[in-house]
Amino acid sequence: MNNGNALDSQLLDLMLRAGSSWVLYLLMGLSVAALAVMLERLWFFLQERRPARAIADALAALRSAGPAAALAKLTDTRSMEAAVARACLSHAGDGLAAVDERKAGAIEQERARYERRLAFLGTLGNNAPFIGLFGTVLGIIRAFHDLAGSALQGTQAVMAGIAEALVATGVGLLVALPAVATYNAFTRHVERSTSAAEVLAHEILALLKVDKNPGATATATATATAPAGGRKEG
Repeated sequence: MNNGNALDSQLLDLMLRAGSSWVLYLLMGLSVAALAVMLERLWFFLQERRPARAIADALAALRSAGPAAALAKLTDTRSMEAAVARACLSHAGDGLAAVDERKAGAIEQERARYERRLAFLGTLGNNAPFIGLFGTVLGIIRAFHDLAGSALQGTQAVMAGIAEALVATGVGLLVALPAVATYNAFTRHVERSTSAAEVLAHEILALLKVDKNPGATATATATATAPAGGRKEG
């Protein structure tokens, strides 16, 4: 029993010594890290904007001159769509099945590159309020301990301590809300970029199939435009 009381006393003493100040410093540090991640990802996505003109030129070159000419149009272009298109076009000679596998691998690789550091924002947004709440609990424990040791001050002492402790919860929410909002916005951007890359890859595959079967296409076109034979005029 004495050992249990001693342990409780030690834990209480540790909480009283720590207080809630260190939680506020922790949240401030996490907020600075989150801001750095937000700015880095924002700059990254601005650099990776969809090159609509370059993609249109590459598709036109693929139709008229083949994969090599289309690949040259995307050499210095930065975006998920451009990277996936380069992976498809650079292996166009390996067969359609190989191109499809290269497309899947390139999309997964680019998606991982786009989602880098986003997990930190999501984790911080989900857990920052609980970190702030923990600081509030520590502050309330200290406020009630101060109240027990100074009965003359009455409720003013405990109210001041609780008000100070609640700041930790407010800071936790203040850190979490921008992190969650930014995480959701960046995640939606990644999903849109992935979908656009999938669409472009399917279009390239369709054009490569046409290029692989020029004779079948010409035959189908001639059949559709030729006059019906064996028909006698009245």
